[in-house]
Amino acid sequence: MNRDPRLTIAGAPMSAWQILVVIITVGLNALDGFDVMSISFASPGIATEWGIDRGALGVVLSMELIGMAVGSIGLGWVADRIGRRPLVIGCVMLMTIGMFMASRVTSIPELKVWRIATGLGIGGMLAAINAQVAEFANARRRHLCVSIMSIGYPVGAVVGGIVVAQLLRTHNWRTIFEFGAAMTVVMLPLVIFLMPESIHWLVRRQPAGALARVNRTLARLGHPPVDSLPQIPAHEQHRARGGIFAPEFLVTTVLVTLTYSFHMLPFYFILKWVPKIVVDMGFAPSSAAGVLVWTNVGGALGGLTLGLLTLRLSLKGLTIAMFVLTTVMVIAFGHTPADLHRLALACGCAGFCINAAIVGMYAIFAHAFPTHVRASGTGFAIGVARGASVASPIIAGFLFKAGYPLPTVALVMALGALASAALLATLKLRAEPEVVAAS
Repeated sequence: MNRDPRLTIAGAPMSAWQILVVIITVGLNALDGFDVMSISFASPGIATEWGIDRGALGVVLSMELIGMAVGSIGLGWVADRIGRRPLVIGCVMLMTIGMFMASRVTSIPELKVWRIATGLGIGGMLAAINAQVAEFANARRRHLCVSIMSIGYPVGAVVGGIVVAQLLRTHNWRTIFEFGAAMTVVMLPLVIFLMPESIHWLVRRQPAGALARVNRTLARLGHPPVDSLPQIPAHEQHRARGGIFAPEFLVTTVLVTLTYSFHMLPFYFILKWVPKIVVDMGFAPSSAAGVLVWTNVGGALGGLTLGLLTLRLSLKGLTIAMFVLTTVMVIAFGHTPADLHRLALACGCAGFCINAAIVGMYAIFAHAFPTHVRASGTGFAIGVARGASVASPIIAGFLFKAGYPLPTVALVMALGALASAALLATLKLRAEPEVVAAS
């Protein structure tokens, strides 16, 4: 049989194994959400143990973001060259080492090193699993599967926050990183034994033994083997040389990167400033943490809702709509009175729209870039946006310091999502040949 195996995957119903792979990537993405929440919970203990001020602590908190940015940009292209599976395995191993060693450090410089290492692993892993899910799902469920994978972040943040809060009742901050290392170790054998290499990548790159690996995966999915792999035309091989900065991809690369980066303004404004804003309104820190939890709960629901809607409606149109709604909801948060229930509702609604838009962007990354540059394009956009996200809490802080009230600051930060909507409206999404043929 000589049917292109990519067409077989794209056109057949999702098997139990494909669904299991998606579930594993949800767990992997949840590690990112847990890690972000864990350092926030650990920071008071770190400051107390070593007697460091807020300025020095802020630098420590930024190390992971720097590592993520470098990892996404620097390792995304690796997944396009050596495969999605080996990079995910390597990144999970690096994350495990980074989290465990963070629990054993005796100085701030050591902690910075291991936080950067953890961030590197997370950044590279995110680029690879986004491509893996897009290529392991069928054409009909592709956007839904990428969306489900993406909601692992808020789920990990919520569950991680609950677990960490309990750990800190009887243990110190080092236990947080020990728990994170343990959870990462649990994911490692699942990746090694249950996550295959992407058939799309094997067909496109055709390394030694590719035909046998493709046929093993097809057999596990219940499909007949193929006699040979399709030949990659010479002009297709030439396209791979320019990567995401080749003339045909340059506009797409710039647009999706800017779109995602501008959306980081309202996202990290809500994520980083909500606890401080709620406390300044006269509520206890525990109440502020509860409001932030509802933000992540709303984010998980928003991501799942958008994924389901992509089965019926346009991915691009839905994502633009979520950018616009994010603008509205962040502005509404800025006008919410000092009432915990209303604040939780406002943040939950803002989180719903913000994360739905993020999930839409992850699906757009998978759709906008073909197989040979998919992880590179995803990693570049995520990496640049994570780097740019550092500016969000800083800008808000300067606005507050200058005396602007919350409604004004929220308005300014919300405009980032509006800019994202305008940029995305200009993007022309192309369909991959195998998707078109299978639909």
